[in-house]
Formats: sequence, C-alpha cells, structure tokens
Amino acid sequence: MASASFLKSSPVLDKSEYFKGQPFLRQPPMAAVRCNVIPSGLTVRASYADELVKTAKTVASPGRGILAMDESNATCGKRLASIGLENTEANRQAYRTLLVSAPGLGQYISGAILFEETLYQSTVDGKKIVDVLVEQGIVPGIKVDKGLVPLAGSNSESWCQGLDGLASRSAAYYQQGARFAKWRTVVSIPNGPSALAVKEAAWGLARYAAISQDNGLVPIVEPEILLDGDHAIDRTFEVAQNVWAEVFFYLAQNNVLFEGILLKPSMVTPGAESKDKATPEQVAEYTLNLLKRRVPPAVPGIMFLSGGQSEVEATLNLNAMNQSPNPWHVSFSYARALQNTCLKTWGGRPENVKAAQEVLLVRARANSQAQLGKYTAEGESEEAKKELFVKGYSY
Repeated sequence: MASASFLKSSPVLDKSEYFKGQPFLRQPPMAAVRCNVIPSGLTVRASYADELVKTAKTVASPGRGILAMDESNATCGKRLASIGLENTEANRQAYRTLLVSAPGLGQYISGAILFEETLYQSTVDGKKIVDVLVEQGIVPGIKVDKGLVPLAGSNSESWCQGLDGLASRSAAYYQQGARFAKWRTVVSIPNGPSALAVKEAAWGLARYAAISQDNGLVPIVEPEILLDGDHAIDRTFEVAQNVWAEVFFYLAQNNVLFEGILLKPSMVTPGAESKDKATPEQVAEYTLNLLKRRVPPAVPGIMFLSGGQSEVEATLNLNAMNQSPNPWHVSFSYARALQNTCLKTWGGRPENVKAAQEVLLVRARANSQAQLGKYTAEGESEEAKKELFVKGYSY
C-alpha cells in the first residue's frame, strides 16, 4: 500500500510551479512504495510522488476535463483535408494556435494532450504553446506512444510500440513543460479479443505508466475498446471487465502509484454497427458498474474518450454518469467530440477564428456542465449531433 504521505490531501498546482516549462521543485525522496498484491523486491522511485498526486488532482478538478489535441501530423492532415487545407506545419500551427488561445478555455479545460511537434511549437504570434496553456491554467501533456503495429501470433490484432527510449524522452518532455503523458493502445471485440492481445495491451500500459512516473509525468492509462462491431452492450461490458482486470493487475506488479495516474477508458456502449442503441442512462449504468468493479477509489480521475460518438452523445453520456456522487472525478478527454464543429466553423479562414473559438468554448462549457451533472442538450446544433464514428479509424 502507498505510504500515508501519499494519501494526504494535496492542493492543486499553482501556475508558478510550472510556468514557462520550468521543472517543479523536486521533493526529497520519500520511502519506497512496495506492491502488497504481488510480493516483489522491486520498488518505485518516489522522488516525484507528491508532485504526481498534485498534478493528477489538478487535471481532475471539478467542472474541467482534457482537450485531446495530440493527433499525429498524418491524422491532423486528414482533419485539415476535410476543410480543404494542405497538411503543412503552418496550417497545423494555425489550427493549434486557434485551440490553445481561445479566451477563457482554462475555465473548462484542465489539461491538453499535445503531439511532440506541438510541445515544442510556438503560436503564429511566436509565443510558446506550452506557455499559452500554462497562462490559461491548463496543464500541458504529451502523447508518448509510437503508434499501433500488427501483433504477431494474434487474430489480426495490434500492439502499441514506444517503450524503447521512453525514459529519456519522458525526461526531455518534462524539461519542456509537460506534466502528464498519454499512451493509447486498443482492443478489438470483432477480432476476439485474444488473451495475447489483452495481456500485451495491459503489460505495455503498465510499463509505460511506471516509466512515466519515474520521470515526473502522470500517466494517462488508455486501453481503448474500439466501437467497431455489431455486438451488444453486454459483450462490451464483458470484454471491458477482462481488460481492466489485466490492466490493474500489471499496474500493481509494476509498483505504479494509483494516486498519481489518470484513466482514459471507453464508455460501455453497444458496437457502433449494432441495431440496439443504448440510452445515456443505460450507458451510465453499465459504465459505472464496470468502474466500481475494477477501478480502485485511490485513482483520482476517469477521463473518458469519446471514441467516435457525436459531440452531443458524448456529452449526454458523461452527464448521465454524474447524476450522483462517484468515488472518482468522472470527466472527459475528448478530441473529435470537442473539435469537430470548431474545425468546420474555422474552415482555414483567419476571419473565422473568433467564431470557431466561440464554438469550441460552447462544447467545452457543455462538457464542463456534464462533469457537474448539470448539462441539458437544449439549443444544440445539428452539426453537434452528427455521428463521428469511422470504421477502422486510426490516429
């Protein structure tokens, strides 16, 4: 069990602690943490422990969630192509500037996941993107995985690469101002999932989480159960239980500090091609039952991915999960479900930047209200109700 000092109430981070990408003040090394689930001689280096807890609590603060803007350059190119723009660094910079500089964004957004290019990038006005986020009260994060590749010996499944060199990269990202990390692996229900694929996903996430914490980054643990398929919601629930059991087993084996992680799970829904659709209340019931059976209350935040749901659907489902108190901060880490209408409103035109930012704030505010359980879908646009699922979608 974590030492008692880990469990003390920790205030959220003050902006000055990480302003302009400067490292936090390091705490003196604390007593090592030992896993009491699997006897082991291994210990976790705890010099960042207090800071990790504070960062996680900051991101998991009431009424706020995560803006996922960590699309690879190739995926960002697909987004830009949808509005008729070329995939150039200048166009990616212009769009990312639009997002991070939306006035008042930090009222609803506590963290932003960045792609490596973005972490080192400046706005069109020459200001470091990391600094712009910090001034908004938003904690910068970084995507650290190297993408999915075929998993040999499986049923056409995949595994996530990127552990090689992760420690040195994480240390560099910390120095650049990142304070949390993201690693996305996936599980496909139509393809099994095989025991091999589930175990590989869980082990990779656990090793990444341990390495991230060892270098001062709060790991977002994300085993995405893809929406692809025509399966019923009960099948999703069954698979999710198995996946999360494996994930927490290996997190414990790797001595990961649960108070210093965040989860980014899929909501429990039917497959996107299922004839049976679930109401927000059903999604909330299944998802919360899953979390209560698998996620320790020591974990500070559950930041759901949208996974191809429409903007409104993702917000309604989140709102339904916050109609009564939960052991964790239940919030959002959305990409398309925050950006879709914003991107189309912008259309690559400088004169549309303000209008696009206003649309982004509308979505961010809606999800902030959903995190507090106070959202209503009145006045939502038709664009926001359009399904965003793409079969076989890749980042």
